[in-house]
Amino acid sequence: MNPEPELVGRWRNLAACYNQVACHLDRELQAQHGLSMSEFEALDRLIGLQSEKCRMQELASDMYLSQSALSRTVARLEKHGLVQRGLCEADRRGVFVKPTEAGIELHAKARETHLTILSEHLSPSA
Repeated sequence: MNPEPELVGRWRNLAACYNQVACHLDRELQAQHGLSMSEFEALDRLIGLQSEKCRMQELASDMYLSQSALSRTVARLEKHGLVQRGLCEADRRGVFVKPTEAGIELHAKARETHLTILSEHLSPSA
């Protein structure tokens, strides 16, 4: 028996599920909080680290975005006053990023929307 059709089918189901959840997340986070899904993810991961600041390289290694896409995402967050960036004093090539109070507050509100949508799509009864 050829396992390829089953593998391809499982992949397509997974991709369809991801796309459905991602589109719903992106739409609702934007409408309710003015954040894209990537912006929320960056904030969520920064705040989840529970450290004062994080190197951009460390954040990039945990995210699904390329280094340049993450840099643009962080730049948008910084423009809206949700994060601050600064150079690493020990290594001038390194960039630190940390959430601001406004970023922490917006994240707390957006997190409820995020969790609601995830539970709608990913709970065992969904």
